[in-house]
Amino acid sequence: MASQGVKLGLGVVGIFAVFVGGYMAYVHHRNVVDNAAPVEVVYKSDPDDLVFLKNEHPMSLQDEKDLKGRTLWMSAGGQMNYFPYSGRVDYAHSPGVLLGAEKIVVKDAVEQAAAKTPEATFRIPAGDKQVLLVFTKDGDSKEYAVPVGYVEKGAYTFATDQMFFYEDPHKLYAHWGPEIWKAVDEHRAILGMNERQVQMALGQVSDPQGDKPGDRVVVYDDQGKPKRVTFAHGKATKIEDVAA
Repeated sequence: MASQGVKLGLGVVGIFAVFVGGYMAYVHHRNVVDNAAPVEVVYKSDPDDLVFLKNEHPMSLQDEKDLKGRTLWMSAGGQMNYFPYSGRVDYAHSPGVLLGAEKIVVKDAVEQAAAKTPEATFRIPAGDKQVLLVFTKDGDSKEYAVPVGYVEKGAYTFATDQMFFYEDPHKLYAHWGPEIWKAVDEHRAILGMNERQVQMALGQVSDPQGDKPGDRVVVYDDQGKPKRVTFAHGKATKIEDVAA
């Protein structure tokens, strides 16, 4: 989009925002006394930070039941065990964890007293009862359940908004491109990924070894097969298996 010049009075500083190639660019103009050309500095935002993520703010079991028929995608990959469901949740036989960007279709929401096991309560406390979404996985007609909240002394607490995307992340983050998304959907890290992309691919269970995102080493659990990823200038530059 073409933009017209902005004339500012002597000594006045102006800051305005424009979109440049998908980035939000903050352009800083300052006029100087000798009428020399204005100094222009452009700050580019990470396009990932401009993605709007919907929240549903559930407050009751009925709010969770209202998700019936909806398609959700896992955001908190690698953290949440899911369990077989056939009228009751079978906490004793978890097939595994839901992975990043994995798609589910919600069938119902139920309450059940939770098993006091790490698989059942790793992220969602047992409370008096857990609230679980009943769902089918993409291409699988079997029903499963995953904890999304709990009720204690009549008060509900939910993590649904933090656990799921309510819109397809492949569209939300379409700017990642097909090569990155192919790796994410295959749950592989590849060189050139940023931290958000590696986290989506390998899961959120990780051990950052440094305080500066994009310039540090992060060890990802990757379903018990740890990977050490080195990031420099926002990109993965080295990916290693961690010896047991």
